[in-house]
Amino acid sequence: MMPLEIFATVATGLGAGLALIIAIGAQNALVLRQGIRGEHVGLVVLVCMLSDIVLIAAGIFGIGAVITAAPAVVVVIRLAGAAFLIGYAVLAAKRAVHPGTLHASTQTGTMSRKAALITVLTLTWLNPHVYLDTVLLLGTLANQHGELRWWFGAGAALGSVVWFSALGFGAKLLRPVFAKPGAWRVLDGLIAAVMLFLGIKMALGV
Repeated sequence: MMPLEIFATVATGLGAGLALIIAIGAQNALVLRQGIRGEHVGLVVLVCMLSDIVLIAAGIFGIGAVITAAPAVVVVIRLAGAAFLIGYAVLAAKRAVHPGTLHASTQTGTMSRKAALITVLTLTWLNPHVYLDTVLLLGTLANQHGELRWWFGAGAALGSVVWFSALGFGAKLLRPVFAKPGAWRVLDGLIAAVMLFLGIKMALGV
């Protein structure tokens, strides 16, 4: 196993992980809000990161079991995942053409530590898309790398660590940037390109 091959796999996992989590959504809005307010930032960021790591690992374990028990099922999952990725790329491209802005509440009320914990856990674990994106899609993509699947998973997990840390702890610096539609136009354009690439690669089984 060559170091360059490992690096490439980690980089691919990093790109896939970032492509899936960098989007305008409730979880990112909460992280941004807490970062701007300076309230329980470490707790919120830690929950998001650990949740992603657990879900990514579950995806790799789960899809691996499916591959062993019923390899034909994987073909169906792969094609369904490819269709979703390509569809996701189309939606990201549409967002790039018609960008939105990421708003964070600036009301005067504060959120308790318990309320922040419950909120971030709810937004993370009761979101059906997290299971499709993190468990199914990243698990499937990881297992396409065979013995290197855990390196892919490590890269995807690193993406979560980097993104949530940057968004939470750098929120005060990022707020003027992400308030501008142009910033999301660039991000969504990149996401569309990455998702389309991964979708085609998955559809072809390479």
